[in-house]
Amino acid sequence: MAHRMDSAFAALDLLGEQQGAGFGSPFTCRGEVLNAVSPIDLEVIGRIRTAAVADYETVLRAAAAAFKRWSEVPAPQRGEIVRRIGGVLRDRKKELAEVVAREVGKIRSEAEGEVQEMIDMADFAVGQSRMLYGSTMPSERPRHRLYEQWLPLGPVGVITAFNFPLAVWAWNALLALVCGNTVVWKPSAKAALSAVAAMKLIWPVLAQSGAPEGVLALVIGGRGSVGQRLIDDPRLPLISATGSVEMGRHVSQAVSARLGRTILELGGNNAVIVAPSADLDLALRAVVFGAVGTAGQRCTTTRRAIVHRDIYERFCSRLTGAYRKLRIGNPLAEGTHMGPLIDRAAVEAMQAALEKARGQGGRVLYGGDVLAGGLFAAGTYVTPCLVEADADLPIVQEETFAPILYLTRYDWLEEAIGLQNAVPQGLSSAIFTRDLLEAELFLSHRGSDCGIANVNLGTSGAEIGAAFGGEKQTGGGREAGSDAWKAYMRRQACTINWSRDLPLSQGVDFSIE
Repeated sequence: MAHRMDSAFAALDLLGEQQGAGFGSPFTCRGEVLNAVSPIDLEVIGRIRTAAVADYETVLRAAAAAFKRWSEVPAPQRGEIVRRIGGVLRDRKKELAEVVAREVGKIRSEAEGEVQEMIDMADFAVGQSRMLYGSTMPSERPRHRLYEQWLPLGPVGVITAFNFPLAVWAWNALLALVCGNTVVWKPSAKAALSAVAAMKLIWPVLAQSGAPEGVLALVIGGRGSVGQRLIDDPRLPLISATGSVEMGRHVSQAVSARLGRTILELGGNNAVIVAPSADLDLALRAVVFGAVGTAGQRCTTTRRAIVHRDIYERFCSRLTGAYRKLRIGNPLAEGTHMGPLIDRAAVEAMQAALEKARGQGGRVLYGGDVLAGGLFAAGTYVTPCLVEADADLPIVQEETFAPILYLTRYDWLEEAIGLQNAVPQGLSSAIFTRDLLEAELFLSHRGSDCGIANVNLGTSGAEIGAAFGGEKQTGGGREAGSDAWKAYMRRQACTINWSRDLPLSQGVDFSIE
């Protein structure tokens, strides 16, 4: 494994100290060194020289200057450059996925799926580059044309989390690019090496395509030198931030104080309702992947299963049996279902949540152990956990970023929907039923209050074609597909008078004799 890792890291030019800021040209940072530590074995897999305040300023000036030139490039030409970015990601998919898996502990297929999501997003953005449509509407005034158009917004700041270190950036950046914006990326310090790897692949493509330097910029650093400056910076009219609710509140307050815009993708406390008519085989597979995939560290992770009383015992028994078959271990090894949590702090947070659950009356049905010794010496591996708990327990109302699934009984569907909606978060939701009326109720205005609502598939694994995001404490932001591109542009209403008169709207008379 080490040889393969070294090969992938060498192919991506990640050996030796990396620079944590830049926009394509050779760049030397002046901040502290950040060690990239793998949660697999706590080995240091890379060293990154972070950005100092002066480095941040250099990067922002480059992004602001590049916007003036990039915004004048016709949108289909911008799309062609994004197509080339997708091409290099295809060529280096395996190597880039290797870095992601090693740095954040994803199993190999999930890491490759993340890079594939970047590729898919590039394809989507290429098509969108020819569909930045405005609308024409009737004017109440004769011989007037009234329409709206969408124009480039400016440099966009993108803050990403460790759990999807590349895909979330792609959702934002590739759309922002075709919309005519430049992008400044601040990745999580826990996944900074993956960001460096991606930019090292993409910057040469931009240079070879004649794009101005600064179109895509990277800045890695602490809150003082980078984070707070980024969200306070008036040169960035839009900040897209993915992370915790606490982080989202801070970003929202800082950006709104300067009357900037935000796209927020925050907490998820996602539930699956399992109805009496459900295909239990289907529901079982979806719940296990939703709860255990990415070691429970997805914003769309299934955290609650609300199961009808008539099938509760049978479903729980089958679920426990499936959990016993899960293979936990090295995420790079074939057949592994779940790798480590991102770090020991995440393990401690999981154990604290389980202690609260027990103290509040919850009952652990399976798992929740911290694994130790041998392969598990890093202290970052746990067994995924099933907890029987009343839906109103305070801990059930929280999002614990770990593989804990809370199981609750219900008697009628309106009750189940009420339990699902009775949490502060509103990202993803699902119901398993073969009853058409139940499915339609779940999808109606009286049903799920989440941004994502699925029937007969789980909460996790959203496609890019639809806009991704949620309500309430999830932040209200939307990224990726549908009309999410509009968030990266400014809308302008235009009226053209092609008459020789000057009629006023609403019949106002302002005649001057």
